[in-house]
Amino acid sequence: MRTVIFREAVRADLPAVIALLADDMLGKARDFTEVDEAYERAFADISADPRNHLVVADDDGVLVGCMQITYIPGLGRHGAERSLIEAVRVRSDRRGQGLGREMMRWAIDQARRRGCALVQLTTDKTRADAHRFYRDLGFVATHEGMKLSL
Repeated sequence: MRTVIFREAVRADLPAVIALLADDMLGKARDFTEVDEAYERAFADISADPRNHLVVADDDGVLVGCMQITYIPGLGRHGAERSLIEAVRVRSDRRGQGLGREMMRWAIDQARRRGCALVQLTTDKTRADAHRFYRDLGFVATHEGMKLSL
């Protein structure tokens, strides 16, 4: 039985990562499937920032999931750092098999080891299944999130 490993993404992973982002009900409308200058720049910026991590789920050389983890320093909570998890995707043919749960548990363990006071995330209001998934992991909807598109 093969084991999925979680590792930092490398540049060669970028086409598979953006394909994962686009293979999603919301991603189809806002992401592309071709690597362009904007994706290259964003990948370079993430890779250069020690508080940002683009993590992939690698199943024997095949990328089956991804997420971005950002560690945010703050003065609140007595100067505590928090972990922000975004862009969580599991390849469509691997959904419902426990991989997303494994990815999230791994990310939460990383935050714990780092000494973060909390893990936070946002999820689109239309994603009822994702809301159930995160609640099952122990997340609580304590805040109302807002965004301003620019």
